[in-house]
Amino acid sequence: MDILSQIAEEKIREAMKKGEFDNLPGQGKPLNLEDLSRVPEDLRAGYKLLKNAGVLPEELQMQKEIINLQSLIECCYDNEQKAKMKKELNEKMLRFNLLMEKRNKTGSTALEAYQSKITNRFK
Repeated sequence: MDILSQIAEEKIREAMKKGEFDNLPGQGKPLNLEDLSRVPEDLRAGYKLLKNAGVLPEELQMQKEIINLQSLIECCYDNEQKAKMKKELNEKMLRFNLLMEKRNKTGSTALEAYQSKITNRFK
């Protein structure tokens, strides 16, 4: 064991003796480890970083915006405003479909299942 590992282990032991690890949030509960087996190994760090920062991939962000617009349209009573939102919704759906064609992600059953889960989550 190198010197840095020894120093770190000693600091941890000292903190344990002082009780600094007692009564931490989630104590006694199982860890919620995320299955990253489907994410390529070289992309996992970037994936976790973006996920923890709350950043969505472009296609998921567009889907979220589409769902929000659909909800707003359902609640809107002003016909003029409703027409504007429908136009915006159509534009977003067109951009989304073009993006999916560009990325060649249409027709995948796995993608469709994942999209339905995301759609249900945002509703």
